[in-house]
Amino acid sequence: MARATALFLLFVALLSAGAVFAETLEEITRRAAVADAADAPPPAPVPAPPPAPALADLEPEGQSVTVVRALRSQSVIEADDLAVTPGGTPGGIDSVEAAVGMEAKVALYPGRPILASQIGTPALVERNALVKISYMKGPLSIITEGRALDRAAVGEAVRVMNLQSKQTVTGTVTPDGSVEVGQ
Repeated sequence: MARATALFLLFVALLSAGAVFAETLEEITRRAAVADAADAPPPAPVPAPPPAPALADLEPEGQSVTVVRALRSQSVIEADDLAVTPGGTPGGIDSVEAAVGMEAKVALYPGRPILASQIGTPALVERNALVKISYMKGPLSIITEGRALDRAAVGEAVRVMNLQSKQTVTGTVTPDGSVEVGQ
């Protein structure tokens, strides 16, 4: 029993010594901080923040083109479908001339800016339309009839089924509405 008491007293003494050591360490740290602060140059003055902009200063820059009525996908955009609103939009159309005559790739809703990715050149070849397929290589020229399997504008690739052979080929739409293959 005496041994347990001795160990307990030793433990209490070590705890007390640890607390005294911690207090001493805190005092040393505090004194060092006070000494460093006395030796350090005074802090530089903090510049005043700029004044908050007035509501009139927050005018958006540029302009955006929006539609005045809902337009369905694949609709050709006309001038009376459009309106110009203040405030530019990243990736948006900023002039009416850039949108007139283009085709909506997605549904366009009133008041929302038109993005360049939402419009494109109108499709010249419609799905299931009969088209002329032409293949030209040197003096060889083959012209036949096919059925378009997709919609496409001038210069775009379109899949076409040859009506004689029932083979599907891919070609490019030309300005006259025919499809050139094998180029």
